[in-house]
Amino acid sequence: MTPRTRKLIGLFGVLTFILLYMGAIVGLARYVPDHGPLQFTFYALAGICWGIPILPLISWMNREG
Repeated sequence: MTPRTRKLIGLFGVLTFILLYMGAIVGLARYVPDHGPLQFTFYALAGICWGIPILPLISWMNREG
């Protein structure tokens, strides 16, 4: 598989993952109590944790040959 094809497949994979992740976070946000520090913690963790499961895909996209 050429690097260009791999990056195209990865692009759609990343976009799909981000859309599904956003939907999950919006769904879970309904259950977070209306308390400022708790909401801040929830959204801060949600904003950081999306990168962990996506790292293998990004690594695969940038692999040589």
